[in-house]
Amino acid sequence: MALFIFLAVLNGICISLSRILNGRLGLDRTAITSSYWNHLIGFIFLSLLVLLVNGSSFSLPQNAPLSAYAGGVIGVLFVTINSLVLPKIGAMRTSLLVISGQMLVGVLLTLILLFLKGQTLLYMIWPIAGMILILLGVYLNQQRQANPDA
Repeated sequence: MALFIFLAVLNGICISLSRILNGRLGLDRTAITSSYWNHLIGFIFLSLLVLLVNGSSFSLPQNAPLSAYAGGVIGVLFVTINSLVLPKIGAMRTSLLVISGQMLVGVLLTLILLFLKGQTLLYMIWPIAGMILILLGVYLNQQRQANPDA
């Protein structure tokens, strides 16, 4: 378990560094160009990694639904939007808002799954309370930014 916690924290560090570097690249280029170079370099790196791990086997997963490949499109949108937003509102604020969005989607998807399974929403009271606190925190932070003397 400790290894997976370490890897999750390492992943968060990689995501933050990636956001900052892509945002910096977005200052020199457009957000879309930044995203293009990010994914091209990532493709080359990942291809080398697959060759190293799997040899010359590049077969597509046969049982994956077509919708599973939408993650690549969403990844491009994530990097492009991040490259656009980060230089405007800063790394800290961008990171907090991205994490807030991730938590909100996680809670909403869990609520939908529970609803579809016919389970009680009472089970989700704490995640719902957390979601409300996130939204309240984002709102209060925005108010503080808009009125720094208040």
